[in-house]
Amino acid sequence: MSEASARSWRESLATYTHPRVLQLLFLGFSAGLPFLLVFSTLSAWLREFGISRTAIGFISWIGITYSFKFVWSPVVDRVPLPWITNWLGRRRAWMLLAQAGIGLGLLGMSFCDPRVDLWWLVVLALVVAFSSATQDIALDAFRIEATDESLQGATAATYQLGYRIAVLAAGAGALYIAEFVSWPTAYRTMAALGLVGIATTFIISEPKRLSAAGTTELEGKVAAFASGLGAMPGWARETLIFIYGAIVCPFVDFFARYGWMAVVLLLFIGLFRLSDIAMGVMANPFYIDMGFSLSQIANVSKIYGFVMSILGALLGGALVFRVGAARLLAPSVFLIAASNLTFAWLAWVGQPDPLILTVAISVDNLAGGMSGSIFIAFLSGLTNTAYTATQYALFSSIMTLPGKLMGGSSGWIVDRLQADFSSTYKFGGYAIFFVYTALLGLPALVLALVVRRRFSKETPPS
Repeated sequence: MSEASARSWRESLATYTHPRVLQLLFLGFSAGLPFLLVFSTLSAWLREFGISRTAIGFISWIGITYSFKFVWSPVVDRVPLPWITNWLGRRRAWMLLAQAGIGLGLLGMSFCDPRVDLWWLVVLALVVAFSSATQDIALDAFRIEATDESLQGATAATYQLGYRIAVLAAGAGALYIAEFVSWPTAYRTMAALGLVGIATTFIISEPKRLSAAGTTELEGKVAAFASGLGAMPGWARETLIFIYGAIVCPFVDFFARYGWMAVVLLLFIGLFRLSDIAMGVMANPFYIDMGFSLSQIANVSKIYGFVMSILGALLGGALVFRVGAARLLAPSVFLIAASNLTFAWLAWVGQPDPLILTVAISVDNLAGGMSGSIFIAFLSGLTNTAYTATQYALFSSIMTLPGKLMGGSSGWIVDRLQADFSSTYKFGGYAIFFVYTALLGLPALVLALVVRRRFSKETPPS
């Protein structure tokens, strides 16, 4: 390795020591904690208590809450919270409110029995999901605004590291506690871990608000719009000005900067993680149906998977710094989709083989961690810092919506496939399902190549 190359790698790794980069470790933990608790960990709880796969699939539509956060993102971006915003700042105020909702919602879920309180459990899970999505809006805006472009890959990686640590706690940790103590204790413990995010929000400082070039001109149109409203009640005028400035301007800005390519970008964002999300709902039910114990699932898919995902996230962050995010999009899509085939292999074998599960988890988590850092950095670069929360919420909402919609029917699909093929191969229905989810990645792969050509002149940040 040449001296220049070695120095380049040292510079890449040195970005992880920046204070803002390190802060994202703890904020990532706060963001990642609720996700599995209303997704795959919840599905394991429900399946163990005898809830059908079809019902579990439909309940997973709770996750669609994350896909509609762009609807209320202008409120988070522009509306101050009484007293709290003056005290903490606009980003930290909304983060604190959302974190309180997450903790209280998880605590409420811990008092539910799925066999008799299923509807209450769903309602409280919705509270957690809504609060978590709100936290994501404010936290993503904070992350993008807190550093310059050169650190976006590093902040994406440490954010993912914290996120994955929380996923480990909400996945393996919750499963261990559920197996050796109880599910209510598991959820109460997770509610207590929500204090990590609250403490971090109090400690960190609010980032300065910056505006990208051309924003002043666009915002000037708000004043012109207001002057043309004529005589009307003050509340009506202020409402229209808010709608124009907080909702219309962010979307006009995005389409003005990218033209027709904006449509391609939004379509690509929506399909990027389709294979991963559509498959994820049935992962824990699959392990349980195959005969793996909760502790085996925790050891391999959660703890070992955590290590592989962190390696992938750090590798992805370093690659973004050296190569640039757009150049890595197509390989990321391919790896995400191809990793599902390893689960099809496990299902085809038809028995709980820990070695094959380890291989599947290795491929899946390494690909997921790496592609996560790459995609977060890419999306961050698409935003205008004047509209960070609204625009990034739009991107991250679209990113999960198609997968969540298709994931809701995944239990029904597996039930039908198992009914047709289980007599030939015990888990043949699952195997076909995993192949089907891998094929869902083909449209995203094609679009990744189109997007790559649009950003062909991109150079890695220096």
